[in-house]
Amino acid sequence: MPKVEITIPEHLEMQIAQMVEQGEFVNREEAIEDLLSTGLKAYKTSGPMDDDDREPGFEDEGMMGHEDEYVF
Repeated sequence: MPKVEITIPEHLEMQIAQMVEQGEFVNREEAIEDLLSTGLKAYKTSGPMDDDDREPGFEDEGMMGHEDEYVF
């Protein structure tokens, strides 16, 4: 399986760690793989949003004003 390195905001890392602690996932790797897979399936179902379709209040720089950095 290919390896991917990502950098995520601390609030997402904390949520993933909490899910692992609660037993929803065996470990971080399983959690990230499952959550990413679920997100990709949801994206394929709904498709990308056009700028005109965005709800008011969403910011361009990321969720809750955080700039998320993803490195592949």
